[in-house]
Amino acid sequence: MSDRTGQLRSALAARSRALVDSAAFTAVVFCLILGNAALLGIETYAGAVHEWHTPLKMAEHLFLAAFTAEILLRAAAYADRPGHFFRDPWNVFDLAVVALAFMPFARENATVLRLLRLARVVRAARFLPQLRIVIVAVGKSLPGTVSFVLVGALLLYIYAMVGWVFFAAADPEHYGSLGRAALTLFLLITLDGLGDAVRAGLEISRWTIVYFASFVLLGSFVLVNLLIGVVINSLQEARELEAEQNDDIPAPRTPPSAEAELREQLAAARRALDDIEAVLARSGPGEDRQQDSESTGART
Repeated sequence: MSDRTGQLRSALAARSRALVDSAAFTAVVFCLILGNAALLGIETYAGAVHEWHTPLKMAEHLFLAAFTAEILLRAAAYADRPGHFFRDPWNVFDLAVVALAFMPFARENATVLRLLRLARVVRAARFLPQLRIVIVAVGKSLPGTVSFVLVGALLLYIYAMVGWVFFAAADPEHYGSLGRAALTLFLLITLDGLGDAVRAGLEISRWTIVYFASFVLLGSFVLVNLLIGVVINSLQEARELEAEQNDDIPAPRTPPSAEAELREQLAAARRALDDIEAVLARSGPGEDRQQDSESTGART
């Protein structure tokens, strides 16, 4: 009985896996995600919702049913090894989005339900390798980004305190408190209003040019380049991870070209000639001695 159950599960997994991995299934699911996104956009127009309330609700239920069938098929593809289904983060994400849509608190709360439906749009990254690489890179860059935020906050705090000490009395609107000074400097990181800030500082003292120049150098160039380096490094790691996952999938064999076939035939012909020469080299001396002995006996 257990053997028969195992065979049934293996057969179900094989058929489901063949369906899930097919290009047609991927295209259908991707179109469903785009349709769900379009439906969400239509619902932002009050007139359309009022006029087409019933069709829009029916379309929403149909999309939910379609995504439920999709996740069931993906789970059936792992019928022979159920634990492996949860090793793929995208499977866990898809299951959570679909399952939460059936929860009572989500059905009763329009905001939560709309957010869950919006999360379905994120699933499009599953079918777009380049977008998937970017999302993985963003996740991998979070630890480095936290360090970047801490360094940036420390830089803002130090320069905001210095600006409050020197400019609070002359420019209380921008440096009257630590918060205002930090906000002003944060905007200066984007180089927005830098000229006005430098001119206002020069009216107080010529040495303020050192203050603004050093802050812009550290904030706009050093810190931003540091963040870019963190993101690029994470993007490279994500590409290597994607390449490793693709290496696990055997690539289809391409038929050999005509030139390759000709080269193989020539190599086979050379090997055959070498074998013939080797046979002749081994048999030649013995045959010559036999012929000499026969001719000598005939003369005698």
